[in-house]
Amino acid sequence: METMDVPYCMPTRVKRTSPKQTDIEWNDGHSSSYPSWYLREKCPCALCVDEFSGERRIAPGSISSGIERVDVKLVGNYGLQFRWSDKHETGIYTFDYLRRICPCPECLPEGLSEPRNETSPPGIFEV
Repeated sequence: METMDVPYCMPTRVKRTSPKQTDIEWNDGHSSSYPSWYLREKCPCALCVDEFSGERRIAPGSISSGIERVDVKLVGNYGLQFRWSDKHETGIYTFDYLRRICPCPECLPEGLSEPRNETSPPGIFEV
C-alpha cells in the first residue's frame, strides 16, 4: 500500500500485543504488526547503521527471536523510541520509517524469516 495518499503518516493506535509483538494502526487505514526481533534488527541508530555509508551493522538474522520490547516512548510528534530486553534503546523510529518497513504480506510479499531463539539457560555464559 502506498503512503502517498496521506500527507503525513501517523499512528492512530500503537498496541503492545505481547512483549514480542507491536501492532500499529495508521491514519491511512493500514495495519502493521511488527515482531520485536524485526524492529530491533531494523534499528536506525548510529550504533546499528554507519552514519557515513548508511551500511547496516546488524546482520540479518543476528537478533534472537526471543528479544522483547521492554518500553516505548513517544518522541515528539514524529516517532517512537523502544527499549529492548538486550538493553539497547538509542534508536528513534520515525513514523515514516516504521510505515516503510511494515512487514505485512501486502508491503513485504516475500515475508519474514524468523531468526533462531538463542537464549542461554540460566547459569550458562560465555567469556
